[in-house]
Amino acid sequence: MIFDGIRYPGVSELATLQSAAFGVPADRHVEVTRTMPGPDGTRMPHSLLTEIAAYGRFPRMGSPYCRKAAKESVVSRAWTPMVSRLKRELGRPARILKVMGLRSDQGPDRKKRPAFRTVQANSARIVDEWLPVKDWSTDTVKEWHANAPVPYSWTYDSVPGAGDWSGTSRCSCSLCVFASRHDVLLSVGRRPRLADLYAEVEQVRGDSFRADWRITDLIRHAATCGAPDPGVVCADDGPEFTALQEQVRQTLTKDPRKEPEMARHNGRALCDGCTAHS
Repeated sequence: MIFDGIRYPGVSELATLQSAAFGVPADRHVEVTRTMPGPDGTRMPHSLLTEIAAYGRFPRMGSPYCRKAAKESVVSRAWTPMVSRLKRELGRPARILKVMGLRSDQGPDRKKRPAFRTVQANSARIVDEWLPVKDWSTDTVKEWHANAPVPYSWTYDSVPGAGDWSGTSRCSCSLCVFASRHDVLLSVGRRPRLADLYAEVEQVRGDSFRADWRITDLIRHAATCGAPDPGVVCADDGPEFTALQEQVRQTLTKDPRKEPEMARHNGRALCDGCTAHS
């Protein structure tokens, strides 16, 4: 993001900066992503929205397949070459410490999660999971960042560099089905072209963005009933977005793996007097 002539790094680059700041050697910093053939035959990132279009349904609380397919499985596969090498060198299973920034304040499922546990153990690898900031409050996180060796993502602020923590409450997928209504509406304003592409998937597949919200209704609500000031708008006019758009639309021409659950309306308005559902 370039704002007022200043370049603000994205999440991938922030992870690289964090690795360097905390002493991880450059040759041990590995960035991985799922890929698939792009429209021109070259491989390109396999996006979550493409996965949703192929699956036919959006992730739900009872079926958060995005967490497994787009995060855990990708990381686990990236460990495999290192595990094979270390097992040969050490003559025993490789030990892996999986460190994540999940916190109890972020939801009841994360509150129940132990701060330390063994999540996998076999003849090749033993994986322990550690949540070092599990009991940190949101205020504590903000206080730590005041003197942190790396910046936090610009999306947390009203505009990049504001330092007011008045943006999104989480740095997740731009349009996350598990996000708060405030965060989704803010993201609709910040990435309108992406929101329209989500609406395209919703309309073609028939499933709703969430069981209680359609993304088309949220877009209409943002336009007619008001939404948080986005502060900054991502143009999404580069080749990466064009490739994503083509990838998603190509996927929508094929039959989904699952029959879509038709969009459901529970009659709840987005706000008092809101006519977005009419």
